[in-house]
Amino acid sequence: MFGSLGFTELILILMIVLIIFGAGKLPQLGEGLGKAIKGFKKSVHEAEAIEAEAQAAAQQTAPPQVATAAPAQSAPLNQQPAGATVQPVPRT
Repeated sequence: MFGSLGFTELILILMIVLIIFGAGKLPQLGEGLGKAIKGFKKSVHEAEAIEAEAQAAAQQTAPPQVATAAPAQSAPLNQQPAGATVQPVPRT
């Protein structure tokens, strides 16, 4: 469950936590941790639901894809069209 942590290590960690927080604070600490985990799980599920709704809405509103003819050949981005001149930028 905890990888390479054995029973002895878990008991040692529990003893240290008990010494640091005391027996009276452990229930409050556990309750706070439980609420934090519950809130995290709730927010993850809400985020997934919102994401699914957004995808569904995008699919419904997207225009249908129409097949078109092959695109016209254009010059690569780093080449300029024929007859174009380059103007130097003055430095100030």
